Amino acid sequence: MGIARTHAVAMLGLTGALVEVEADISAQLPGMILIGLPDAALAQATQRVRAAAANSGCPLTVHRLTINLSPAALPKHGAGFDLAIALACLAADSTVSAKSVGQVVHFGELALDGRLRPTLGILPGVMTAARLGHVTVMVPIGNEGEARLVPNIRVIGVASLRDAAIFHGATLPPIPVEPILAATGSASLAAEPDLADVIGNDDAILALQIAAAGGHHVFLLGPPGAGKTMLAARLPGLLPDLDPASSLEVSSLRSLSGLGLGGALITRPPWEAPHHTATAAAMVGGGNGQIRPGAASKASHGVLFLDEAPEFASPVLDALRQPLESGWISIHRANAVAHFPARFQLVMAANPCPCGQYGAGDLSCTCPPNARRRYLARISGPLLDRIDIQLNVKRITAAQLRLATDTQRMTSVAARKRVVAARAAAAERLSSTPWTLNSQVPGPWLRGASTRLAPRTTAGLDRALERGGITMRGYDRVLRIAWTLADYDGLSSPGPDQIGHALYLRKGMTS
Repeated sequence: MGIARTHAVAMLGLTGALVEVEADISAQLPGMILIGLPDAALAQATQRVRAAAANSGCPLTVHRLTINLSPAALPKHGAGFDLAIALACLAADSTVSAKSVGQVVHFGELALDGRLRPTLGILPGVMTAARLGHVTVMVPIGNEGEARLVPNIRVIGVASLRDAAIFHGATLPPIPVEPILAATGSASLAAEPDLADVIGNDDAILALQIAAAGGHHVFLLGPPGAGKTMLAARLPGLLPDLDPASSLEVSSLRSLSGLGLGGALITRPPWEAPHHTATAAAMVGGGNGQIRPGAASKASHGVLFLDEAPEFASPVLDALRQPLESGWISIHRANAVAHFPARFQLVMAANPCPCGQYGAGDLSCTCPPNARRRYLARISGPLLDRIDIQLNVKRITAAQLRLATDTQRMTSVAARKRVVAARAAAAERLSSTPWTLNSQVPGPWLRGASTRLAPRTTAGLDRALERGGITMRGYDRVLRIAWTLADYDGLSSPGPDQIGHALYLRKGMTS
């Protein structure tokens, strides 16, 4: 009779905790008991492990097996503990080396024939193991490429439990098996649409570049066919490549969501466009068992686009108010709290009324004034007040179309260069602060002694505040946009022109 232990990782949100998997063989009635707060999928591991071990030629002992997952109070979800449980049981029975098994962190779900299935969240799981001081991990061969993205850690890819047992010292002849690979799919995003495809709407094109340069949220209001979705889809192409830390974070979220990485980290900002029927859990994350990231988290360091925003349920929209301010989503359960990053740029598009023709010019609107007000009131005032840029988008005319045909338009590559230059100027100015983008700078700092603008510069903005045209939050957001405009224009600080333009971008929506 013996005891052995190895390690696995339990994910809670984007962070993980090391789990010690202990197996004990005793002389009591035969059986296999799993303790340590497993969920339903993990509780069924006893049947999978016993069948997989028997079909791999290394059956488990007929004596009583007790498997403990420690710490016992930590919730544990999913079938990714199968490999660790199987090897701990084999080590307790001296089929494999207990010392070798104890030095490796194991990931993987077992099929009944003993092969290993790819597991979700391998990248953040291996990062957790490395952060906690482990240097060797064993993963299914279908996850090997993803696991190798973590530097300074030894990755052992195995196709079956038999191969894993042989690695740990079992005296078994190798039997080749067909490995179970992850679903095909590349982590690279589809080709980003080009800004040069947009005809007319020069104000909206400039607003997109300002939004990209400062990380500002955008609300586009206009009739159907004005190009709101077309404009929003081009915002990710204006954003710079992800830095290494952001790339790891975005890739980890993609791995945790069950999307393939293709053996490479994500280097371009993500794009998420959920349907208006999405629930609050689909938007911010959740789930009955393991907590999964929602669209807002998967759009972190990229763009979250809500088309037909008034059609979303009001509680779903209002669930975004807190992450817009903090950049994080915390999902509370009775026994755990999961944290996900949510540093996204929000772009909302809406028609001006239910029929969509109000203000279109070519067609008459059939909606009464009350219907128009109720329609846009579905987007709450507190949420709309958090959107920096609010712009009216109009349909282009035939004259604008003919003029645009003969005009060379700015491409996304050229616009991205200006955006990168503007971000570099902001980062240099904010180098002594915790912020890197103008959208992150709080109002008290913008209005502080070191950065306060002259009264003649902010005269128009002050009048708008006195008249009640903007709130104090809106006042600070106009200042943020003005600083971004100054960075974009290569100026050291905003002038009256930048303040006026920022006020137009902030209050461009007509009621």
